[in-house]
Parts: sequence; structure tokens; C-alpha cells
Amino acid sequence: MITTKELNQDIMEITLKIRDRYPELIKYLDEMPVRNDDSSDDEAENRNLKEYYDSLTGLLAKYAEEHDSEPKVPGTQE
Repeated sequence: MITTKELNQDIMEITLKIRDRYPELIKYLDEMPVRNDDSSDDEAENRNLKEYYDSLTGLLAKYAEEHDSEPKVPGTQE
């Protein structure tokens, strides 16, 4: 089972990826808040973080699919 720390790390990494590659999506991140059940239940917290992570990856995947059809400039890093 993935830990809260690992989920938070994954969320941070994908958020940085969105900020670096697709800054125009940053405005949508506020519209996707992490639910907080005010519970001390680690399982519920992990479930909420996982749902948030999945929503971020879905947003990124859909946007990239629609907008990455432009030819890449030779010699640039992805």
C-alpha cells in the first residue's frame, strides 16, 4: 500500500510537471481541491490523496493528448 508521504511526493512531482510544461493549466488546480474529511483515518486520507493525484494525471494526460501534436524542435529536451 502506498503511503501518504509517497502520494504527497507524487502529487508534488505532477504539479511541478504541469507548472513547467503546461503553465496554462495552473488556473485549474485551484478548482480541484483535495478533500479533507477531518479524519485521523490514514486510509481515508490516502484515498483522498489518490483521487486528487488521479484527477491531476487525468487532466495532464487529456491536455497533453490534445496539445502535444505540434512538432518538436530538434535539439530541445522534453
